[in-house]
Amino acid sequence: MIQNDSHISPSEALSKVPQHVAVIMDGNGRWAKGQGEERLFGHRHGVEAVREVVRTAAETGVRYLTIYAFSTENWGRPTEEVDGIMELIANAILSELDTLTRSGIRMEFIGDLASLPQSLQESIRTARTVHIPDDQLRMTLNVALNYSARWELTEATRQIAALVQNGTLAPQDITPDVISDHLATRGIPDPELLIRTSGEQRLSNFLLWQLSYTELYFTDTLWPEFGRDQMLAALREYGRRERRFGRL
Repeated sequence: MIQNDSHISPSEALSKVPQHVAVIMDGNGRWAKGQGEERLFGHRHGVEAVREVVRTAAETGVRYLTIYAFSTENWGRPTEEVDGIMELIANAILSELDTLTRSGIRMEFIGDLASLPQSLQESIRTARTVHIPDDQLRMTLNVALNYSARWELTEATRQIAALVQNGTLAPQDITPDVISDHLATRGIPDPELLIRTSGEQRLSNFLLWQLSYTELYFTDTLWPEFGRDQMLAALREYGRRERRFGRL
């Protein structure tokens, strides 16, 4: 169960909390290899890390948390691993749904969902039937599945082109706001903080439009070892940064 804000100790208090945090969860396979186990062992433990990070984000006042669960490029992994990941995600959605709902956390999903296995699509549909009243909503957990930023921007471009073609929208009226309104994340603020684990320092085709002015935080910690303390450290680092957006 997600705890109340009162369970944040004085030493954990944050000077500034981002509304929206995006996370590239990296290092499950390397962590498993270090344990002498198969890669799926790392993915299973990665689910535990997600649980801890979601809990911490909600407690600290983050309103949106977007996690990169499966990219379009991940289909290139061995079939056994991909099938195991799909099953793991489908089961995790259903097993966590009641706890998240009671805690005021809503699950949303972004990506090319129609191309996912039916069992995972059914789990997504079940999660989307849950309604949390606005006055009880603490955080939205966005799960990026079969997602890539190039896919997202291509889809947005097609939608906008159709509006221009049918006369609904004039080319000169296409603005950054119009583009944002046709993205998978429409209606929510862009991330103020991106966290990537495992020592890699790249965006990997994730939220490229939305991350234009995002603070980037890279850590060598492998994802299964990224828990409450590591999440708080990332949020504290964000609080120390001054965001000027090109201004003085």
